[in-house]
Amino acid sequence: MAQNFKKRKEENELIKRFENHLKNKSSEYFELEAYEEIIQHYLDHGKFNKALTAADQAMDYYPYSTEIMISKAQILSNLEELDEALQLLEKAKTFHPNESEIYIIEGSIYSLQGKFRQAVEMYEQALDYSNEKDEIYYNIGLACQSAEQYEKAIIAHKNALAENINHEGALYELAYCLDITNQLESSVAYYKKFIDEDPYSHVAWYNLGTVYNKLEHYDEAISAYEYALAIEEDFASACFNLGNALMNAGRPRKALESYNKTIELEGPSPESYYGLGVAYEKLDQFDLGLKYFQKATKLDNMYDEAWFGAGSCLGKKGRWYEALHFLNKALKLNYENPVYWKTVAEAEYKVGNIVSSVDAYEEAVALNPEDVDLWLDWSFIYHEQGNYKKAIALMLKGLEEIPDNSDLFYRLTAYLIASGNYKEAFNYLENALILDFEKHTVLFDFFPQLETQKALFKIIDQFRKNNS
Repeated sequence: MAQNFKKRKEENELIKRFENHLKNKSSEYFELEAYEEIIQHYLDHGKFNKALTAADQAMDYYPYSTEIMISKAQILSNLEELDEALQLLEKAKTFHPNESEIYIIEGSIYSLQGKFRQAVEMYEQALDYSNEKDEIYYNIGLACQSAEQYEKAIIAHKNALAENINHEGALYELAYCLDITNQLESSVAYYKKFIDEDPYSHVAWYNLGTVYNKLEHYDEAISAYEYALAIEEDFASACFNLGNALMNAGRPRKALESYNKTIELEGPSPESYYGLGVAYEKLDQFDLGLKYFQKATKLDNMYDEAWFGAGSCLGKKGRWYEALHFLNKALKLNYENPVYWKTVAEAEYKVGNIVSSVDAYEEAVALNPEDVDLWLDWSFIYHEQGNYKKAIALMLKGLEEIPDNSDLFYRLTAYLIASGNYKEAFNYLENALILDFEKHTVLFDFFPQLETQKALFKIIDQFRKNNS
């Protein structure tokens, strides 16, 4: 610790001496190593213009130093002077053609320019001269991903892991590429083999958990995340995703523990507060759910899911006027979400804004015409108003989108009976009974009169006998 303090003190004195030299325009000599230290200090602190000043001065004194050329190229890259940086690296190559860092920086610059093929070529040349092959393979993988060449990226990340089994970046990116290419199922065996070789790789267990979670194997996901946390107890990402897996497995009370632990490990985040909100909502603790959804929106005002969650909790408490405020916030942020439109439609209906409700249902159906509940709920508004013609027309339109849905046939039957079109109603009733006989009881909810129920039961019973 004393040694680190001494080093920092010496560095601060060097920087102070250099800045005084610039300020006073004094002639002072700095060794090459001192310039390298000064430049690195400015780079580490993001002071790129000061770093460039130091590099330019260093090159005046040491014009053939490839180290200074490489440093200046890195600075120019940070300042987005990419062509100038490449020219300087080509010059450095003439002095030191076997320096891997030259090719690595060239590769990163080509990636910034969107020239991913050239970037890969540079990284591949760097492989011939570098001992840190894992990092170079990782960069090749990233360049291939940027070019959407995911199969090549998978090979590169696996090569990185073959060089260094503990390369966390390669493990994360490999999982992403396998997901994009729909190879999650086959990747389970890869991660298990990986874990057999290094059972204490917390990142491998974490990625295995993520794969299981996406495959909807939630119990296996939970176990994998728990192993990751047993190895690395402060692993916040594993803790958070354990909470997600527990939610997916229908265990919200346990999920609360994981989300709270995540906040202990890395401090509050909109995602953790949102997770707590979802868990409390699932437990029917709507006041707490609302509280945490609102906390999430305070940290991230653009978090549409959190705005929606707050509106959902208020709706479940029957506070529909207040719910609309939050639901419309979510909708404004994500206008193409059919679930948001559907919930807004319900809220507008609950507060008596029938026209707005119908407009919202229309938007929701346009976005997701295969949602049966949308057709049922929208048409019920017209049924309540006694406008059976519109209710029937909606059911027929719904059947065009979802032709073999028994719920739509039963509802159409109910509307036709209510409108007095008995013969047509019984034709559609037969289709409904064929598709799902057990659901016929939904008709009795529409016709509480005993005589109508007896007549319906007689027709349905006759159908059952004829088809038994």
